[in-house]
Amino acid sequence: MRAVQVQTPTGPADVVVNEVPEPTPGPGDVLVEVHSVGISFPDLLLSRGEYQLKPEPPFTLGVDFAGTVVSGGGFEPGQRVAGVNAYGGAAELVANPSMFTFALPDSLSFDEGAALPMNYLTAQFALKDRGDIKSGETVLVHGAAGGVGTATIQVAKGYGARTIAVVSTEDKAQVARDAGADEVVLVDGFKDAVKDLTGGRGVDIVLDVVGGDLFTDSLRSLAEQGRLLVVGFAAGQGIPEVKVNRLLLNNIDVRGVGWGGYAMTRPGFMQEQWQELLPMIETGVVKPPIGSTHAIDGFGQALLDMDERRTLGKSVVRLR
Repeated sequence: MRAVQVQTPTGPADVVVNEVPEPTPGPGDVLVEVHSVGISFPDLLLSRGEYQLKPEPPFTLGVDFAGTVVSGGGFEPGQRVAGVNAYGGAAELVANPSMFTFALPDSLSFDEGAALPMNYLTAQFALKDRGDIKSGETVLVHGAAGGVGTATIQVAKGYGARTIAVVSTEDKAQVARDAGADEVVLVDGFKDAVKDLTGGRGVDIVLDVVGGDLFTDSLRSLAEQGRLLVVGFAAGQGIPEVKVNRLLLNNIDVRGVGWGGYAMTRPGFMQEQWQELLPMIETGVVKPPIGSTHAIDGFGQALLDMDERRTLGKSVVRLR
């Protein structure tokens, strides 16, 4: 079978498609015939050997995927599912732990299913478990046209929040609006725009996947008892530092969001998250926006597009 692999961790340009043996499911695994694979930021880091997990090459990329069940894991053969893991999903057949595999509602396509797990479970964990989101609060979303950004907009809306999206271009602004953002502002001058939109009060939650130079103005955009959620550092400008006197004077928090390490070590936690998302899927609030789609040999190009911040929504690779 075919699989997208890293042979040398020298970046997305060197990602290759190899013929590999079919997997043998272990106890508690479900064997899935993969139709679509989502392109995720950890894939980019894994291709460079920069992720916190460092599997021995050659290894298969692919954090989240969707397809049909072949056998195992308490699912019915032919059942449509989505799944997630640290890597290994970008193959024609995948053996995945059943606790990281979810029944895919019929209202969603395989492409949308492959766009769901990592981004939407991250957003749900960030907003609910780390952000203590409440209905009626206002959430500011950086990187709002990307996969985690659009997921955060939709999950925040599912919790009854108002959302303000921060983007770098007008094209990305439209993606954020289509995802459901209530307001959209450009990154240049976003602090003043947020102040105007909130009547000077500020926002209750900032979700930051960008970091870099935006960090200080994000802190300044928080209302009293606001929470800044640190999800990543896509800007690549180094890790920001916090002057803690700002936290004290304004009664604000900075909270880390490390979904993968938390969720993968707690059996059943992801299934609870999925149940929390299902009503949002059923009402249509959660519907992943798909950006570009690629054939299997386009996986590396999709990673390059993400690296150069050209990605809008979630990029997907189709294996079937």
